[in-house]
Amino acid sequence: MTTWFITGASRGFGLEIARQALDRGDNVVATARDPRAVDRALGGGDRLLAVPLDVTDERSAAAAVDAAMTRFCGIDVLVNNAGRGLLGAVEEATDAEVRAVFDTNVHGLLAVTRAVLPVLRAQRSGRVINISSVGGFTQRAGWGVYGATKFAVEGLSEAMAEELAPLGVRVIIVEPGAFRTDFLDGSSLHRAANSIEDYAGTAGRVASGVAGNNHGQPGDPVKAAAAIITVGTVDDPPLRLQLGADSVQRVQAKLDHVARELDQWRELALSTGHDG
Repeated sequence: MTTWFITGASRGFGLEIARQALDRGDNVVATARDPRAVDRALGGGDRLLAVPLDVTDERSAAAAVDAAMTRFCGIDVLVNNAGRGLLGAVEEATDAEVRAVFDTNVHGLLAVTRAVLPVLRAQRSGRVINISSVGGFTQRAGWGVYGATKFAVEGLSEAMAEELAPLGVRVIIVEPGAFRTDFLDGSSLHRAANSIEDYAGTAGRVASGVAGNNHGQPGDPVKAAAAIITVGTVDDPPLRLQLGADSVQRVQAKLDHVARELDQWRELALSTGHDG
């Protein structure tokens, strides 16, 4: 039986992963700012532990892990799913808006990970699944600050994968494209308060199109959760998993672009090295 520790479990991917893990007969520690919402959505039960967690509070993270260990005596899979979005041109975002997104998506992920890793290291087993985004691999206008947090998650995850592999712990980066979750709702996605006319045709155009796409995205969150369950339990998971045709296409397009650019500028790049 696998024990899952899931952040942001009251809705979206987190809730669906929790539901499917329970359906498998697994134990689930489902964390949220309001754990009552989790109990209402999942119906309680002996294999579900809904606990309060503010990912930006290290003491809250430690308490949630203590509760998990008291109930289930171990954690097998950590799913860092809690997140916050910000839409707007990079210049439009205020310092406070930027810090709020980094506090949740980067510092919050780190706080929870630091709380859980001692358990996984002691077990010499486990998985850390960090929910990134296709925007953590390739970015577009309007999503720069949000993307920067996800690029940070990917860099941290790559390093952690090397650090933890000898200890029996695997790290997986999940890069979803556009899915029919609540991410575009105002409670998850915030918009930069400033608006600069010069960006109307780039970041502004993107922002104006977001509202009409809410809950109309092509990705199915039930299928995405099933895929995440799969990589959380298979013997040899990938470092990265793209979810959705849009994610696959965007990642492939960037890989092709980088390869072309590398070839075009290879001579100049190599000219800066030692020639002796």
